Amino acid sequence: MSWIPAARLAMAFASENCLVEGVCPAGHPMRSAGCVRRNYAYHALSPVRSFRNALEISAPDLIVPADDRSTHLLHELYWNEVRQHPTGSRLASLIERSLGSADSFPVVESRAKFLARANDLSIRVPKSIELSGSEALHEVASEFGYPFVLKADGTSGGYGVRIVHSQDESRSAFRSLHAPPMLARAIKRAIIDRDRNLLLPALTRRIPTISAQMFVQGSDVTSTVACWEGKVLGALHFEVVRKRYELGPASVMQWIDHPEMQAAVEKIVADMKLSGIHGFDFVLEKATGHAYLVEINPRTTQVGHLRLGEGRDLPGALCAASRGSEPARSMPVCSGQTVALFPQEWMRDPASTFIKESYHDVPWEEPKLLQLCIDRAKKQRLPGKSKQSALAALRNLGTSTLHEDAGSTCMPAEVSRLGNAKGNENLSGLTVTRK
Repeated sequence: MSWIPAARLAMAFASENCLVEGVCPAGHPMRSAGCVRRNYAYHALSPVRSFRNALEISAPDLIVPADDRSTHLLHELYWNEVRQHPTGSRLASLIERSLGSADSFPVVESRAKFLARANDLSIRVPKSIELSGSEALHEVASEFGYPFVLKADGTSGGYGVRIVHSQDESRSAFRSLHAPPMLARAIKRAIIDRDRNLLLPALTRRIPTISAQMFVQGSDVTSTVACWEGKVLGALHFEVVRKRYELGPASVMQWIDHPEMQAAVEKIVADMKLSGIHGFDFVLEKATGHAYLVEINPRTTQVGHLRLGEGRDLPGALCAASRGSEPARSMPVCSGQTVALFPQEWMRDPASTFIKESYHDVPWEEPKLLQLCIDRAKKQRLPGKSKQSALAALRNLGTSTLHEDAGSTCMPAEVSRLGNAKGNENLSGLTVTRK
């Protein structure tokens, strides 16, 4: 997936004196990040071979998947290696070192299996049922009542989730989620959006597994953790304040301290012997404040790169564990608890008060990546604001961030880092002056 957080995490690892290389298609944000030493080609019609070739050439110490598809392909490559080399495989060992015990692979790929595992650990979860067909929807409605949630395995970003309020809605949503991608849509995505991931499922008519989940009324919260051999090294717990769109990715998040969430992720990580960076989605029930675990994201999330101080610096903690050393002390990137994610919140509302009053996570250090974000935004409709006013808003933000006192929009460490790069960068008519 052509997600910007992959490039942001690459920046974070590079700052830990890591040599970072990527496997990604043409046009991916990692190809715009100067910190990435080399990018290997990704071919959507032979994805496992793409990963194998890149890993054999690169011979890395650690692999960090940046989306669900990548995790699935690493699992597939692992099982291929085990079958072909039953006495031992260097690639299989590397994948297990990076992601954790292979026994966890089938669990993290199935929403229903994962929630069943969490329930066995006495973690609070909503009731969930894996559906064999649409005929089971009536039974689900009788047990759960309306509304309830339908989810397709192997999807992310809210695209495989439907909240249904009636029998007709549930049947329509099930048909939509259970159908393989239309070939015409897959071709359009490949040509126009440069996203070829739907081609193979469309050609092979691959049908995802659908599960039904009881709806919990409350607010969305997330945990992203760095872990090593079943131990949590660092954790970020956030409440979602704003989203780009309904059921979509967050655009504004507020850091919280929540012992129940911390205890839940520690139980899961220990039981499944996980390594790497993983995300966990919860719902804080409105009536009780209880945290219900609703799913796992077996890869980094869009906040995985954020450094928020001791115990909340995931790249630093993971690098130290993989090297067998203690993590270095790191300064938090912001003093407040609210983070406006870029470009999500800027695209949602360029005049957002969250951009002005909280930490706006703009990658000023990487002008080409920033340019890519702007170019993408120009191709999309920005609700309620023109593209010109959106660019003007970012220009004003850039001026205040780089030239005002550090206490206004970013920490002194951030200003110091920006000060190391001198000169001007022209970004679609937006000039960022670096002192």
